[in-house]
Amino acid sequence: MNQTTANATQAVAPSGRALPTRMLAGVEVPDTPLVSRAIEYARAHCEPYLFNHVMRSWLFAAAMAGKDGTAHDPEVLAVVTLLHDLGLAEAFQGPLRFEVEGANAARTFARAQGLDEHRCQLVWDGVALNSTPSICLHKESEVALGVVGVGLDWGGWGFDAIPTDVMANILEAFPRLQMKQRFTDDVCRIARTRPETTYDNFARDFGLRFVPGYDPGSSVDALMGAPFDE
Repeated sequence: MNQTTANATQAVAPSGRALPTRMLAGVEVPDTPLVSRAIEYARAHCEPYLFNHVMRSWLFAAAMAGKDGTAHDPEVLAVVTLLHDLGLAEAFQGPLRFEVEGANAARTFARAQGLDEHRCQLVWDGVALNSTPSICLHKESEVALGVVGVGLDWGGWGFDAIPTDVMANILEAFPRLQMKQRFTDDVCRIARTRPETTYDNFARDFGLRFVPGYDPGSSVDALMGAPFDE
């Protein structure tokens, strides 16, 4: 991992706690045991391309928060972005849509680290809603900033807001490793094996385009099949 030397500046959480920071790929981030454990948890459960994606998402989110001066809890933002794709990891696949499986796993992690229930709920919301920006952007700052970072790395939204040198540093430290194709493969696997979990989320788009015979069901069918006389 390519990173610069830690500096001695402080970040302040909403609680008023002063947090030590370091510079990572040109971005100032919190340097606490919680963040270190979240990084290692992501590394242990994500393929290399996915680990690099969550690291870039975190750095983009932190950079955007610093640029706009948005008040937020930097540790919660780190956990949200670093663990936002746990639902794609083999260890956390289950019968629910992958964002919810990931959110449940991330909240379990947060509780194990001693976070209070408010912060754990922010983690759950940030992970569960990370692919629904139409809702997520209107939530608490940690949740909204998380989707800003994820969306920047995933779809390039806000790309020009990151200084050229910072963008180059982040991409050098955490290269994309064929992110577009690898992510497509992972989501298409869900569409093939668990289509019922994709009918109301963006995974449906991948199934419709890439998976022969994909049938996720429809909310229209649910309405028309409701057991009521008209």
